Amino acid sequence: MTEEMAENEVLLRPMNCELNQLSMPDGSAMLMQGDTAVVAGVYGPIEAKLQKMMYDKAYVDVSYVPVRGPAKIDDRMTEMYIKETCEAAIMVTFHPATYICINVQELEDSGGLLACTLNAACLALINAGIPMKFTIAAVSCMIEENTGSIVLDPDNTQLQTARAEFTFGFDSMKKDVVCCDTAGRFSEAEFYEAMDKCKQASQHVFDFYRNLVKKYAKVI
Repeated sequence: MTEEMAENEVLLRPMNCELNQLSMPDGSAMLMQGDTAVVAGVYGPIEAKLQKMMYDKAYVDVSYVPVRGPAKIDDRMTEMYIKETCEAAIMVTFHPATYICINVQELEDSGGLLACTLNAACLALINAGIPMKFTIAAVSCMIEENTGSIVLDPDNTQLQTARAEFTFGFDSMKKDVVCCDTAGRFSEAEFYEAMDKCKQASQHVFDFYRNLVKKYAKVI
């Protein structure tokens, strides 16, 4: 469903998701935001091997696989974003000395890949029934080079004219920023304006989560 930011007359790209698409993981989600698509699977909590055992909390591990070729430095950065963001959301102390693995496979990158990846990982955690302190909604935006206007959820065509790009992840409780990735040139005022617009748009992502889960559970 396409969500509209009425006050800014800006559209987020359509979001579509299917849960339980993979048979092996404990939870999985295939998410499309526009033409950008990823699939995420969650395994655990399971007994941790000695080298990854933490006696006071669960060990969270993330594996990110690009659509083609071996993983690059940028892909390792994506793994770090997913790990740190999801670890902040998961109640890791509920399952001490266990192992939770999040596997993410890129299917198509048409812009906003990091946001789509974080959202897919969050949905897979929800589907796996992992206890969480809050859910996470990630939104990307850009600053247009010529006009200086902020465009929410841009695709690759729009990104060709970007002066700066942003991805923000927000928690569902206080709408605080739990993840932030930036690239390009921007002022402090532009940064806060971009963050504010993404925060407004994040509510539509949370609403999408709620409507999606209603298809799979009678009580939210």
